Amino acid sequence: MIETVTKPKTKVKTKTERPRLHKVILLNDDYTPREFVVAVLKAEFRMTEDEAHRVMITAHRRGVCVVAVFTRDVAETKATRATDAGRAKGYPLLFTTEPEE
Repeated sequence: MIETVTKPKTKVKTKTERPRLHKVILLNDDYTPREFVVAVLKAEFRMTEDEAHRVMITAHRRGVCVVAVFTRDVAETKATRATDAGRAKGYPLLFTTEPEE
């Protein structure tokens, strides 16, 4: 009788890497009304009145505040839309993004 040697099959599982996250950052300015900033935070980032007010006050006191963390595309889109909302009303409201460490 002929002996057959069988090799165990190994499966290679590829691990997909999670996308890097980016922070959306609100920069304080001395011209945009606080109520408008709160309205933009509520509309674009779906925050409650209290959350939006806390973020706005933190940015006012410290100069900057992290609003939220998203994947790069979402973060850039939200930051652009929020900044554009301010520009449409004539305010220098500015949101930026940067990679999270």
